[in-house]
Amino acid sequence: MALAQLKIDTTEARLADVEVPQGAAWGNAARADAMARLRQMGLPTKRDEYWKYTDPTSLTAVAAPEAALFHNDEVPLFNAVDRVKIVFVDGVFDADASDDLTAEGVEIERLADAMDTDIHWAKDLYGVLEARGQKPVERPLAALNTALATDGVVIRVTGKASKPVNFVYLHKNTASDAVLHNLVKVEAGAEFTLLETGPAAARFSKQLEVEVAEGGTFHHVRSQGRDHERRAVTHCFARIASNSTFKSFTLTFNGVLTRNECVLEIVGDEATAHVAGVCVGDGTDFHHDDTVFITHDAVNCESRQVFKKVLRNGATGVFQGKILVKEGAQKTDGYQISQSLLLDDDSVFLAKPELEIYADDVACSHGSTSGAIDETALFYLRSRGVSHDDARNLLTLSFLAEALEEIADEGLAEELRDRLEGWLSRHR
Repeated sequence: MALAQLKIDTTEARLADVEVPQGAAWGNAARADAMARLRQMGLPTKRDEYWKYTDPTSLTAVAAPEAALFHNDEVPLFNAVDRVKIVFVDGVFDADASDDLTAEGVEIERLADAMDTDIHWAKDLYGVLEARGQKPVERPLAALNTALATDGVVIRVTGKASKPVNFVYLHKNTASDAVLHNLVKVEAGAEFTLLETGPAAARFSKQLEVEVAEGGTFHHVRSQGRDHERRAVTHCFARIASNSTFKSFTLTFNGVLTRNECVLEIVGDEATAHVAGVCVGDGTDFHHDDTVFITHDAVNCESRQVFKKVLRNGATGVFQGKILVKEGAQKTDGYQISQSLLLDDDSVFLAKPELEIYADDVACSHGSTSGAIDETALFYLRSRGVSHDDARNLLTLSFLAEALEEIADEGLAEELRDRLEGWLSRHR
């Protein structure tokens, strides 16, 4: 009872002074439904099963903790890519800094404009996948996002997109508290790539709902960083139809607290869903949590979860991953691997891999390991004239290679490898 009251008090305190955005009737209904879900569940505490490794206090507090701005001279990631750039500054769309929202094969609108329209395709997607993703595991911060999001982008992909869309998130206010909600609807046979970069805000809540229709292809590559003091919770919900492909990769640098949740539902036969991530963390104030839940509800589908974390100087990494194979989802091929490279004795990796299978003709596996640099391999490289620091970096990049191989576009993968090399060189 005491815990239930704590959740109620935390929730009501967080909601006391907020104003729910208003728009068309369908949008108002979606937000009201999300608010009802949130009040029924209550905001999370560290005593909740799926939050026992990560303290959500700073994510549920009334005010966002301040985060100092981080400045560097690096060329912005994906700057050389031919893309449609959409810029948000502390969670607010910046039209002047953004490109024209047009590209062949895609329709792009601001979320606010879509939700002011009485009849819009977003009605069948906004908050819908989030609501479906609340079972069997409650995700109250996702419901909070659906209820309060005031900005974002909705994208309808009607063919093979001529260029990727890049969300660029800039952080310029030390006390900013951003809530963004993005939608992507990939029509049958269409193909689309979404890029995301930047720290966004002192505290950032971002949600992505993706529907991939029959034969569609969705690629997602994002980089989170590099502000040292930022806090972020992100959710990705996707529904994947027959013969379609969903692939998502995340690279995370720095930050006090990052929680990335990915909830995928495979509902069509012969579909593929891959989720991968790399994080590199330095210091006792670094905490990174990947929480993934993939449901197989169709025949002859494949899913992969590949997560690698490099941790040093007391950093903490968390992985919670589950594969649920429903009855009748025969010929499922589910693969899950989570591994950490601990560069000292003070860093911590906490893993909770799970399989729940109700079909009898499947091939599912999971594994999780933690370890240090291979001293034999290190000695071999040193004996060939490679310096100690360069040898450690080479072995670290080799450890991360399996996750980076999940990126379909080799050019994007190479750019992320270069950024990882730079980070490792600065943190010798």
